[in-house]
Amino acid sequence: MIRIQIEKALPFSADEVTTDFEVIEQTESGSVVSAVAIRNEQLAEIAAPLLERGYIPRQVTVYAAQRASTYAPQGNALLIYPEGETLVSAVTENGKLSFTRTFESAKGEELQLELPQLRLGAELQGINASFPNVLLDETCYQLRDTVEGILASPTELVGIELPPAPVKLNLLPESWRYRRSQIARQVEWRKRLMWAGGAYAGFLLILLAYLTYMRLEIGRLDGRIAKDAPQTEFVRTAEANWKALAPAVDSRYYPVEILLHLFESLPSSDVRITGYNQSARQISVDGEANTAGLAYQFIDKVKKSPELRIFQFEMAAPRILANDHAQFRLEGRPR
Repeated sequence: MIRIQIEKALPFSADEVTTDFEVIEQTESGSVVSAVAIRNEQLAEIAAPLLERGYIPRQVTVYAAQRASTYAPQGNALLIYPEGETLVSAVTENGKLSFTRTFESAKGEELQLELPQLRLGAELQGINASFPNVLLDETCYQLRDTVEGILASPTELVGIELPPAPVKLNLLPESWRYRRSQIARQVEWRKRLMWAGGAYAGFLLILLAYLTYMRLEIGRLDGRIAKDAPQTEFVRTAEANWKALAPAVDSRYYPVEILLHLFESLPSSDVRITGYNQSARQISVDGEANTAGLAYQFIDKVKKSPELRIFQFEMAAPRILANDHAQFRLEGRPR
């Protein structure tokens, strides 16, 4: 509501100016506010060096308000400071700007005329013009005696404070706020992309280091395998030789032992072994049974015999003879 009233009182449209206010005093019957307005075009001219370089300020405030909040946060005060070739006088209440006037000259004679008019103008606005605190910029120290003589109040010299005192007034245009938020988002996304790129680069470096380590490890293992190749080949050759000699040195491969276990596996006297052949690679057993079922019983008992499990036996379908007997052949290979 206050901002609307301020814009109605100005001779410019709301889009041409930026306004803000501070509450000086508030009672049940009403409030006293300090209202400030500036044309956006004029503000853009002042801030052109910053804007041209892509710098958008976070806050645009009144210099006098900043000084007042630092040196006179309580009570009434008069602040006098130079601005270019002019002299600015500002009346403040509880650290809030309430009345200002610009003097065209900083000469003592000018102050003799302007300061009493300033006091009168402030009183006409309902502002207490007793000024218990008078603050004079240190660059105007030569005017100290003149100011004290006119206002009959002690005058304190003040300098530029660092860091600046916090002030609520902010005359930053809405377009500037939007652009600043855009830049802030761009910076944030740039940071995120940098973090993501750093993480990805770190992952690639770790992967590259792992691959390098694996190649070195594979090379080391290949070297050990090549070094142990003669011993490995010797072991393989010895194993092959022992397998070839197994029928001669292992009693389980003796023909007599095998025939004994084969005869033990005969299901009955109706099954007869008619032929037996053995070599280093296989054995074959020819036989005849009164029925095909007896032949299948024989092969089943042979496969289940613990002593003959060193062989893998296979039998083709028996051939039925003219007398209904079944002729069969078993072939076994060492496992």
